Amino acid sequence: MTQASNTKLAQAAMVCLATLSACGGGSTNNGITSTVAPTQTAAAEASKIPATPQAQCGPGSKPESGMQGRVSKEDYDSGKAAAGFSCNTEVVGSYVEQSPFGTVGGYKVVRYKDNKGHECAYYDSTLVFPTDALDGDVGVVVLDMTDPTRPKKTTSLRTPAMMSAHESLVVSESAGILAAVMGTPVTAPGFVDVYDLKEDCRFPVLLSSLPTGILGHESGISPDGKTFYSASSMARTLAAVDLSNPKLTKTLWTGVYRAHGITVSDDGNRVYMATNDKPVYLRILDTSEIQARKPNPKVKEIATLAWPTATIPQIALPFTKDGKPYLLEADEFAADEAGTTPAGNGIVVGASRIIDISDEKRPKVVSEIRLDVHRPQSRAAIANDPANSNGTGTGLVGGYAGHYCNIPTRVNPTIVACSMISSGLRIFDIRDIFHPVEVAYFNAPVLPRPLPVPSQAINFAMSSPTFAPERKEVWYTDIYNGFHAVKLTNGAWPD
Repeated sequence: MTQASNTKLAQAAMVCLATLSACGGGSTNNGITSTVAPTQTAAAEASKIPATPQAQCGPGSKPESGMQGRVSKEDYDSGKAAAGFSCNTEVVGSYVEQSPFGTVGGYKVVRYKDNKGHECAYYDSTLVFPTDALDGDVGVVVLDMTDPTRPKKTTSLRTPAMMSAHESLVVSESAGILAAVMGTPVTAPGFVDVYDLKEDCRFPVLLSSLPTGILGHESGISPDGKTFYSASSMARTLAAVDLSNPKLTKTLWTGVYRAHGITVSDDGNRVYMATNDKPVYLRILDTSEIQARKPNPKVKEIATLAWPTATIPQIALPFTKDGKPYLLEADEFAADEAGTTPAGNGIVVGASRIIDISDEKRPKVVSEIRLDVHRPQSRAAIANDPANSNGTGTGLVGGYAGHYCNIPTRVNPTIVACSMISSGLRIFDIRDIFHPVEVAYFNAPVLPRPLPVPSQAINFAMSSPTFAPERKEVWYTDIYNGFHAVKLTNGAWPD
């Protein structure tokens, strides 16, 4: 990543995080049932939450040398960081996009298998367009994963949204389409690009590229692939886009929300919106009129929720456990003691949590997922680690904090995979919803970089992972260290 890229990232992130409101949020409560944060400081509340029990590493592992999630200066000086850390994981295959300035991953990795049996991975490669245009082959990278031990790049998608997809890349397995909206850390014109994957996922076919998303940053898609949601947090716009005819998309509805990540229920009648309109961090919306394609549809708020340790809510993923509905929510980045001002090594880390929505008018947090490096009691000890002090912008906006989490299935998932920036890819067992346990991790080997920025290259795992469950694999990208297909070993992925 170039000096310009790092500077631009830091500047954009500071705009985005200035009040911890530009990257998420929503409209006013409008009298809907809301569970709000208690009056104690965020740091005081965070100090009461224990770290999720640490993974017990089996044969073949290269475990961390100290605190859970930490990569210390001593690890760099000794060469341990260069070799990487692993616990109950092994690399199946990797793809590294070489450039004069290093390697570039992105914010999302998604998977699709086509009608002929080809298996593909897609990931955005643009961190902040266009400042990193020299850092690699800008656009969405398409990998042939038919042989996962040899990921093979087949093409890059370079239409407007794919050139700057930011956090919006999504796939509908049912419809066989890939979609994104043009976005940046702040916002961008809402060009929605739609590609057909069904015949040959290795060479997606462009169906349309139209400004139907209004403005862009994040997104969501209904499982049936017929409705795409374009979210612009800074501009407070949320747009529902009709993909019923993917060659001619159209805007169905717009609303005033500081929406971040969007997920949609299986029937399309509910939207789960991560937001940051304090004291609201989650909104549950009734979108049944959009799903039914009623003229001039209305969207109703069902409930809102807040939690005291929130930073920037990123995504809330619906799933069921033994028939009971839950959300897996992930926050990004860290904040000061009050939880209101961004700080790279801020004392409050949002991390992740599981929310019970069996009474959807009264959602409630039932468990937390976080590392030892996320606890307020640990933050002083790690303040001078390379992740927090290397001047790249990651210490400013990321450090060891969380960014994305994902699950391999919406029905009885057994694991959660989270990208936790400089702590790498972390895997948790959630068979016991109320007591998650870490079972595996992978912190990629640090690749040498030709320029002195960053002075000590680190892991920068920002992407939403995806899964090949039949092989017990998790796929993700690291912005500095490329794409990795990681297999869980030693029984870390429960059958």
